[in-house]
Amino acid sequence: MEPFEIALSLPVVAPLLDVVKELADGLKQTLAAPPVLPESDSVFRDLWTQELLAAQNEDLAALLALFNEEGVVALGPSNAEAIARACSAIRLRLRERYLVPLGDEALEIGEVELDSLDAPTRKAFMCYLFLATIQEYIIQHLDESIIGS
Repeated sequence: MEPFEIALSLPVVAPLLDVVKELADGLKQTLAAPPVLPESDSVFRDLWTQELLAAQNEDLAALLALFNEEGVVALGPSNAEAIARACSAIRLRLRERYLVPLGDEALEIGEVELDSLDAPTRKAFMCYLFLATIQEYIIQHLDESIIGS
């Protein structure tokens, strides 16, 4: 995968980053997608959960570190997978906290009547789409590197 950059419009993205930061803070102690683990081995369950949480926090830190005052996001082989995972974690939390009433199909195809949403739901939905776009760029560049090799 070749490194690439995405130029962002800061006035548009800044409010969305506030949502990302808030949700990332909430995910410091909670897994976005808790695994189903056997109850019989609490030591194993606790250790694995701690490792998953540490990895999730590293991914979220990488995502938050991407955004700078210039509005340029640099992605490449060193951070693409972590950024994609962090986007997924935030999108799961957005869905769970704000977007359940919209339904999965509407979220995935992006066909939502924005004017019908209240302000917090609209902001959450726009953040959901923003993170999906970042993931799509990563996947597109990963596909190109796979096809090119």
